[in-house]
Amino acid sequence: MTATPQSILEDVFGYSRFRSVQLEVIERAMAGHDSLVLLPTGAGKSLCYQIPSLLGDGFTLVVSPLIALMQDQVLALEQAGVAAGCLNSTLSADAQREVYSQLDDGSLKLLYIAPERLMQPATLERLSKYKLSLIAVDEAHCVSQWGHDFREDYLLLGQLTEQFPSTPIMALTATATDPVRTEIIERLRLRNAHQFVTGFDRPNIRYEVQSKLTPKQQLASFLNRHRGNSGIIYCMSRKKTESTAESLMAAGFDALPYHAGLDAATRARHQKRFLSEDGVIVVATIAFGMGIDKPDVRFVVHMDLPKSMEAYYQETGRAGRDGNAADAWMIYGLQDVVRLRQMVDESPGSEEHKRKERAKLDALLGWCEVTSCRRRSLLAYFGDQLEEPCGNCDVCQIPPEVFDGTVAAQKLMSAVYRTGQRFGAVYVLDVLTGKASDKMQNNGHTELNVFGIGKEYTTVQWRSILRQLLVLGFLTVDTSGYGAIQLTEKSRPLLRGEIDLPLRKDLLVAAKTRKPKASKAPVNDADSDLFDALRACRKELAAEHGVPPYVVFHDTTLAHMASVKPQTKTELLAVSGVGQAKLDRFGRDFLDVIEHYLDRRTSSTPDP
Repeated sequence: MTATPQSILEDVFGYSRFRSVQLEVIERAMAGHDSLVLLPTGAGKSLCYQIPSLLGDGFTLVVSPLIALMQDQVLALEQAGVAAGCLNSTLSADAQREVYSQLDDGSLKLLYIAPERLMQPATLERLSKYKLSLIAVDEAHCVSQWGHDFREDYLLLGQLTEQFPSTPIMALTATATDPVRTEIIERLRLRNAHQFVTGFDRPNIRYEVQSKLTPKQQLASFLNRHRGNSGIIYCMSRKKTESTAESLMAAGFDALPYHAGLDAATRARHQKRFLSEDGVIVVATIAFGMGIDKPDVRFVVHMDLPKSMEAYYQETGRAGRDGNAADAWMIYGLQDVVRLRQMVDESPGSEEHKRKERAKLDALLGWCEVTSCRRRSLLAYFGDQLEEPCGNCDVCQIPPEVFDGTVAAQKLMSAVYRTGQRFGAVYVLDVLTGKASDKMQNNGHTELNVFGIGKEYTTVQWRSILRQLLVLGFLTVDTSGYGAIQLTEKSRPLLRGEIDLPLRKDLLVAAKTRKPKASKAPVNDADSDLFDALRACRKELAAEHGVPPYVVFHDTTLAHMASVKPQTKTELLAVSGVGQAKLDRFGRDFLDVIEHYLDRRTSSTPDP
């Protein structure tokens, strides 16, 4: 019987039906055509190129940006009975020879490789000797110079169409705006590429943004509803990742720091614990995350603003890949705005590049201050539409109050102007609230008519108003000097009283922590004991085989087992996520657990 995409999906990967556009993408690749595939994180991009590799002659070359990502994919494929390998700097000479030996005898079906290794002339020459059925460029947004994860080595990949002119190329990403998609097609030189774009919505993720007031206390309050859950906390600096991890460990959380300043062995150890154990929290810089495929990450926290909407979407997309409820929680403050704008202004590159980076940052800042459905605004940035408010974001659940901030804004801007537009936020707000200092007296600013005119608000409240004026473009920061707050042209009609200015009122006080919608339990109460027993069995098998537990089976597969309680291998094979290779390797172990559970339940049931 000839294999088909459907039979491979069922027999190898254990799923009964394709999701979204997976089958269309597979058929286009098998017909020899290029494509650009944009699917949300967790929507099954990998199957789009893995299944064609098992149906065609030769092998599929997968260009991947990170060693950890390659290794994770290879491990998962090997457990599913698929011959896969990778070429990277961690492999010994013997291991590399083994990979080429498998290519020689035609047994290897997927080869993962980093772009810088692939584009070496010696590598290209050697690979050109084999039959190459498909080239898959994963994380393809890395090719865009205006993307958030730009990798210079990706720019060379356009040469692949010349080196392998008859081989179709599939570019895959979860994050790309229209301009980035256009750039991917141009730089990879995709030929008559069809774009498969299914939308960006991750409805199971709840988005929440709070004003940064007491960061440690706010984080502790948030995490108290996630005790025992795995999560990722992003911080701007290495120092902050370590101090945050230390404070969380002191509070009883299993937290580990991760940043580029740690030695490779420590990073690898912390990543392995995160992937293999339950309830581990990684506190990281953006050095951590790409390629992390752990399905049960229940939250992603940003203690500082990311650089763009693209970066935010990519990073929060690491939560809830199993489809269950997850949180994307962020706090941000005035200092985040100032620091990121300064980083953009001081970054290398042309003025055109800086202009685009400022626009990206402004889009993110504007999103933080929205007063309507947060998810709808996020999707709109990527050109996607949501017809109705989502009901699963902070703005939908606690609609922010808006107040007339015209007078407050005029007072603040007058203080900026009267002090000469030469001072930073702290100084200007001290003038407004009447907090005299020696420096202020020496400057004669205690005699100004704006001194103390803002006592109706606290400094915290004024910082919120100032932040909103910066975000809305009425004020700016002189990043070339010492961070002085200055007026913009846009401020003139507001100062003259020609326009009114509504501001968010809810940011003037600490946002109340509210319990999110309850996560849908993977199993009902009656099956919870069996589910726990299956998870314990999975943990033992994962340790025995040296793989993360989710590589054996996802929680959703175990939940299905606990629900239907298969008692034969044929019945177990019908469970979603159980393919033939995993049935042969692990089936008996899980059937024994189910049999033991049923026997125990029967023996404990009293006779009628």
